[in-house]
Amino acid sequence: MIKFEEFKEVCQKSIKMIEEAGILLTQDDKKKMTAADFGLNHIKKEGVQILTMFQTGRIAGKILVLLPNQTEPEHWHPTVGDDPGKEEVIRAISGELYFYIPGENTMKHGFIVDDKDDCYTMRNEIVMNPGDQLELPAGTKHWFQAGEKGAVMYSFSTTVTDLNDQFTDPNIVRDTIIEEAPSSAY
Repeated sequence: MIKFEEFKEVCQKSIKMIEEAGILLTQDDKKKMTAADFGLNHIKKEGVQILTMFQTGRIAGKILVLLPNQTEPEHWHPTVGDDPGKEEVIRAISGELYFYIPGENTMKHGFIVDDKDDCYTMRNEIVMNPGDQLELPAGTKHWFQAGEKGAVMYSFSTTVTDLNDQFTDPNIVRDTIIEEAPSSAY
């Protein structure tokens, strides 16, 4: 569970990072900003902030934000029924982004979250700078992490099936539960 004040803080910081990256956001866009803590209760360490720009029955476009040194946990987009799984293209917008996918261990810049060696098994590091793009076929195990200034990226994908994502960390819960806001927050 994430406390309402912390949820609000990470969303506001993410909106600021998106705007500083030169992306114009409307008031409606800002209201759609959300955050995922994966049930781990330390969102600034393991989590991601998400702004869904559009989503149809076939495609989706999102802006993902990682705060400084924040990590999105290792996961993959599995086959669900007749759907082969979500295909995703990540395009770095600002900051420095470290992406980890299957392959040789080339990890130099990022780090494994404390005491979670078994939860971050992909060590083939791709350093992504603004303008760099990475295609992730369905079912590809991956995780990513921001450098010291954080990172903003686009995520373009086939149908979003995020609640079906599978995670290496057995403690992850995909639904984010936000502690109820104090009545004065409304």
